[in-house]
Amino acid sequence: MLALVLRILLAGALAAGALLKLGRPRASARSLETFGVRAAGLRWTVLGAVVVVELGLAAGVAAGSRASALAGAALLCGFAAVLAFAIARGRRGEPCPCFGSRGRVGPGGIARNIALAGALAALPWLSEVSLSTSAWLALGLGVALCGVAALAVAVAALAREIGLLRLRVAPAGALELLSEGPELGRFAPIVQSFSITDETRVALAVFSSEGCRICGDLKPAVAVVASDPTVAVRVFDEHADAQAWDALRVPGSPYAVAIDLDGTVRAKGTFNNLAQLESVIATAQRRAQPYVHA
Repeated sequence: MLALVLRILLAGALAAGALLKLGRPRASARSLETFGVRAAGLRWTVLGAVVVVELGLAAGVAAGSRASALAGAALLCGFAAVLAFAIARGRRGEPCPCFGSRGRVGPGGIARNIALAGALAALPWLSEVSLSTSAWLALGLGVALCGVAALAVAVAALAREIGLLRLRVAPAGALELLSEGPELGRFAPIVQSFSITDETRVALAVFSSEGCRICGDLKPAVAVVASDPTVAVRVFDEHADAQAWDALRVPGSPYAVAIDLDGTVRAKGTFNNLAQLESVIATAQRRAQPYVHA
């Protein structure tokens, strides 16, 4: 039983190697340049020969041929030696057609080929082995543990890729709805309540509520923006500054409005983090730019 299961798995591995090469034949043939096969015609010849041999050996192993199993072991040992030679020549990380054109030359490929070669070499003798119930349970437990380990590695790799993706994707800006808040381009009288210096370039009105938990969490973000000498920041409380809230038709908190020094509203929006708050300022500066050059 064990020999049959292993025979099917190994035959599938050999067949998969051949079929993956055929999936992208041009790229697979081109990757043979890594191993010094430069001529286009020769690359296609070598690729075709390897595919035919792998498919033939897969069929033989599936049929229980001892010679096919040993020949497959020899072939994979040869592949491992070729990979080791390529690494020694400084080709590590370059394309490898071992399991399709997306493979790369590296120690992992060598270990994989050696492991498969060892399994193929042991296959002819496994047919004589009879496992007890306890041995089968131990084997199943080992396979399950290997699967869990592989899954853990895959999850860790996925988490890393997601983290890198989040670093590459720019954060979303503040939510600016034209139907909410002050009308863009209109005068905002509250600009007179800001402390303006010679360095100030934009006034930022932050609207907050005492009972707003998010507003409390965003106080450090507001402090960071306020530390910029080019930005004059003032926080307007929903109750203490109700008149300002009504004048600018603020829909809720936290909310920010960026105003030119002449009182013109340039940007607005609901924000939930520092990046979104900074986006309100950036949008205001971008919209005011044509007026600066006019």
